[in-house]
Amino acid sequence: MSEKLPTREQALNFLRESGCSQNVIRHCEAVAELAVEIAKKCVEKGLNVNLELVEIGALLHDIGRAKTHSVHHAVTGAQIAKALGLPEPIISIIKRHVGGGITAQEAKKLGWPKDVYTPQTLEEKIVAYADKLIEGSKRVPIGETIEKFSRELPPHAVARVKRLHREMQALIGDCK
Repeated sequence: MSEKLPTREQALNFLRESGCSQNVIRHCEAVAELAVEIAKKCVEKGLNVNLELVEIGALLHDIGRAKTHSVHHAVTGAQIAKALGLPEPIISIIKRHVGGGITAQEAKKLGWPKDVYTPQTLEEKIVAYADKLIEGSKRVPIGETIEKFSRELPPHAVARVKRLHREMQALIGDCK
């Protein structure tokens, strides 16, 4: 497995070759653009962030949507990324970006392999957060995402998204 990150063009080719729709690719590009903006704000605040990892991880975060649009796209995406020989930090971004993260208990219920599915690194948190601020390929206020999740997800899952938002706000302020 290579530790070298693919280029932006290679990442986009991986999405196309895996079978992602144009809509998914546009979504990934929008998330990547916002994630890089957030990462740059973190760097301005003196935080150590790998901008390239954020960009490529965000581009590839939804590669699993080539096969499924359910919550399982995170695990499916990690499997695709492994098969492509992508570096572990990219695989971690893919498997940890769903919601505000998936707990070990929830992962077990979903039948997922035993692993960590909540964002751990700053890069993972940035991509997960940017993903919550993009609906399709448009930016949306976090309140809109939380409202939508409140209708679809149990309260503890919504609480994790709110916690991720508060953590990112504390680091960089409001995201416009």
